[in-house]
Amino acid sequence: FQLAYVGLQGPYGRLTMGRQWNVLFDVVTSTYASFPYSPYMDAYKPELGMAMGARTSNMLKYLIATPDRKWVGAVQYSFKEANDGAATANQASGAAQTAYMTTLMGGGTAAQAAKAASDAATALIGPQTIGTLAGGAVRTVGGYLRYSADGLSLGGGYLRTELPTGTDVDAWTLGGSYRTGPWYFNAGYGLNKAKFASTPANPLSPAAMQLSIDRALLNAYWSGQTNGGFQSGDADKRQLFKVGFGYQITPQLNLGMHYFRGKQTGSVSGNFNSTANFVVAAADYAFSKRTDAYLAIDRTSISGGQGAVLDNTSGARSRTGFTVGLRHRF
Repeated sequence: FQLAYVGLQGPYGRLTMGRQWNVLFDVVTSTYASFPYSPYMDAYKPELGMAMGARTSNMLKYLIATPDRKWVGAVQYSFKEANDGAATANQASGAAQTAYMTTLMGGGTAAQAAKAASDAATALIGPQTIGTLAGGAVRTVGGYLRYSADGLSLGGGYLRTELPTGTDVDAWTLGGSYRTGPWYFNAGYGLNKAKFASTPANPLSPAAMQLSIDRALLNAYWSGQTNGGFQSGDADKRQLFKVGFGYQITPQLNLGMHYFRGKQTGSVSGNFNSTANFVVAAADYAFSKRTDAYLAIDRTSISGGQGAVLDNTSGARSRTGFTVGLRHRF
């Protein structure tokens, strides 16, 4: 689900508890969003692929600001609960080994047995990943700080996320924006670095399944059409640079264009070391404070290792997207 939280606010800040936007999302959207309207007027936003899911369950967030709100900062901590990746890994290991031996004993080849084992493990790992994305809790700790005055905004944030079986992922972001008259300019940088354990010798062992669970979740964070994602494979580091501008033609009509460049490294096999280029142009027309129409065109292209594709089904390395819609905020 999206968001569900409660909180308390007083002269010394605001404390909220529940499923909330994480600090990476907060600092980017409030300080150097691709398109500041709404704060996004387009569904295509590659920087959110660097925000570790953007939402976090079981989170405590404390926000404090100066009276003039020139300085705003926040810290977060979330509790891991009912998201036992180790238990799933043990089950997946048992299912994979059973499928492997059953296939061999039935006259299957080693390749067929390996495929059966992979399918059996995926049947258990998949729901674990989906459950975490849908609201499963992971342990996180992080914070952000931003400054804004006279049209200039600068900010940065850090978040450490512990994936379900114990892999730590460090995520950083830094950027800024400037407004003058009808113009809006922004630039930013994001980095995600996973600290995966070494690959076990036995690919069907519980340790190997734990690694597969955490890799599957990171791939889910990094992939997806709306954030311009592509497959992570055995890579463990991704960086994203972005720059763009917007122009308010009239009080109702806003135009913008943005360029992103991604770089993925750390693939031992080399198949997933790659670079990606994203370009998006968008227009938004506001009929009222709550209703607007939008049109956007985006282009994604990937180069490098043969495994770096947009999705495994199509194997595509480039894509052009068209988005049009009418939006009302309740």
